[in-house]
Amino acid sequence: MHAHTPCASHRSAAEAAVREEPALNRDATPRRYLMCAPAHFQVTYSINPWMDPSKPVDLALAATQWEDLRDRYRSLGHTVELLTPRPDLPDMVFAANGATVVDGRVLGARFAYPQRYAEAGAHREWFRAAGFTEIREPDHVNEGEGDFAVTDSCLLAGRGFRSSPLSHAEAQEFFGRPVIGLDLVDPRYYHLDTALCVLDGAAGEVMYYPGAFSPGSRSVLARLFPDALIAGERDAAAFGLNAVSDGRHVLLPQAATGLFGPLRDRGFEPVPMDLGELLKGGGSVKCCTQELRGAPPVRGS
Repeated sequence: MHAHTPCASHRSAAEAAVREEPALNRDATPRRYLMCAPAHFQVTYSINPWMDPSKPVDLALAATQWEDLRDRYRSLGHTVELLTPRPDLPDMVFAANGATVVDGRVLGARFAYPQRYAEAGAHREWFRAAGFTEIREPDHVNEGEGDFAVTDSCLLAGRGFRSSPLSHAEAQEFFGRPVIGLDLVDPRYYHLDTALCVLDGAAGEVMYYPGAFSPGSRSVLARLFPDALIAGERDAAAFGLNAVSDGRHVLLPQAATGLFGPLRDRGFEPVPMDLGELLKGGGSVKCCTQELRGAPPVRGS
């Protein structure tokens, strides 16, 4: 039992390894996600250390891996909404970056690099069409759930490589929830969602990689989450923290094998996914998944 904190194609072998024991005392909560197919995904520029335009992308494989993630969400009882990909925006597959949604309120994104500027407008158009009424176009740079992690009591907010520190006050005022800033210091972990994952927002349970954060931010995390699952460098480098939890199932990159046992020990059920082609763009499970919290009813329902 963990104390509540104040802020609170090749998977078969890996799956077998994580199903030795059933997850206990954890309940999955149905979620609603927004995703965007990698129809135009490619790496023709480099805006993070993982992107290398000299390495070709297998688009068919990327699509298969993405579809596997989408289908897995649906098989677990979650709703997946789809954003229409645009040929001029190869990074749209990383839908988590387009906005942050809390209590049905949408804080749009303002991207740091011009290659992604137009994604923000595409997301806002989708939200308007989907029936969201409180949509804010931000004044300051933030890259959505790339740098905002939501618990039931606060938002954790990354800064240092992409999102502006000024976006934290903007988010706090808009959502009416405390926002706690965390400094990222390793360029490999340029977004908060590459270094930290909320496992249970109600209980304030997280997992994170300390090496991605400044000494002061590590101290803040240790105070807020004394029982956090601490990831090692190998699993962090495998993008193991770029994961999505529904309160029981934790979908994460299959290469982050060192996290499977600790997650299972805490009653979670690790679900290994292969998104190796998308990692060439610097993203994995979470990057492809924006959560629609407090969303309006599905259109037509």
